Amino acid sequence: MPILVMKFGGTSVANLDRIRRAAKRVGVEVAKGYDVIVIVSAMSGKTNELVGWVGETSPLYDAREYDAVVSSGENVTAGLMALTLQEMDIPARSWQGWQVPVMTTSAHSQARIEDIPPANIKAKFAEGMKVAVVAGFQGVSPEGRITTLGRGGSDTTAVAFAAAFDAERCDIYTDVDGVYTTDPRICDKARKLDRISFEEMLELASLGAKVLQTRSVELAMRYKVKLRVLSSFEEQSDTAGTLVCDEEEIMESNVVAGVAYSRDEAKLTLVSVADRPGIAATIFTALGDAGVNVDMIVQNIGEDGRTDMTFSCPTDQVMRAETAIAEARKENVLNFEELIADKDVAKISVVGIGMRSHTGVAAQMFRVLSAEGINIKIITTSEIKISVLIDRKYMELAVQALHDAFDLDKAG
Repeated sequence: MPILVMKFGGTSVANLDRIRRAAKRVGVEVAKGYDVIVIVSAMSGKTNELVGWVGETSPLYDAREYDAVVSSGENVTAGLMALTLQEMDIPARSWQGWQVPVMTTSAHSQARIEDIPPANIKAKFAEGMKVAVVAGFQGVSPEGRITTLGRGGSDTTAVAFAAAFDAERCDIYTDVDGVYTTDPRICDKARKLDRISFEEMLELASLGAKVLQTRSVELAMRYKVKLRVLSSFEEQSDTAGTLVCDEEEIMESNVVAGVAYSRDEAKLTLVSVADRPGIAATIFTALGDAGVNVDMIVQNIGEDGRTDMTFSCPTDQVMRAETAIAEARKENVLNFEELIADKDVAKISVVGIGMRSHTGVAAQMFRVLSAEGINIKIITTSEIKISVLIDRKYMELAVQALHDAFDLDKAG
């Protein structure tokens, strides 16, 4: 039998009624002749509750026990989904990560999947099981301990299973009906895309679009897993949702596929740093060792042997960055006048594979922002992306203006 992977997020399994609705969707695919692997998240809000309990019990917790606690939410959902399917006379069985087994690294709370041997589940399919309901987000370390994959890890679990079992497709059911050209809550002209390339989806996911987890898209691109993003709450057809696929499978598209934004950005500037070989390495080694996720970097032209160095990072890492820089200064490996932090900025990005073969996208983007009176603080580019840092108060205006300028409400 062909295998289909179906993943249901927390809102899709938030209560028993929603689990029943999800189970009916599984039943439709079973009736078409598929053996189905269902990946489930914990019920909506449950993981946050479990994380909170761990924090209250032990502020400096043992990461192995943290994983044992927070992974339990998915176990509950998997068991309830299997019971619901059995009530529908569909042969189903729940599987925890260690039973499959989902083999991972030992990095508790941020483990990476290393292997998913298909033999155990395939043997049960051969015996007549039609649905394997697998607890997402979890696996087992080489030491035999439960591990978790980090927030959003159920998406990664689903794609990894689709690759391991050579599934026909991996359907991700969520609370939105596909991937949009931008956030519909900000721009009412946002349009649902029928198809989007892996590369575009990867850029959008990493730049703030929260439809799919970045690691899951990376995995899908590496193993050529066809991904479909669908709504759990709407009637489906064979063409519903958004298909994330190879660039070659998209006949024609707009130059720009979407506009992404990230609200929680900060800009830090080191004023009057010594302009000498190795200074950038000194600064960013200190930040890297402190776990600061640096994004955009700009170095000004130096004068009199001094220069300014500006970089961006997530708002919640500013204190960590300031501490790391202060430590480097104390150890006399870094000499500067002052460190200025601006926590009131946002990152706006336009993404599209069409940028490879079309010129003038950057110029158009900058003209649009200028016409709206929006000043650009930092610019960074890649082959299919242009990102700018602007004052946060202009974020929604910038998204709407760029969406209009690139005609994203119209199909390519």
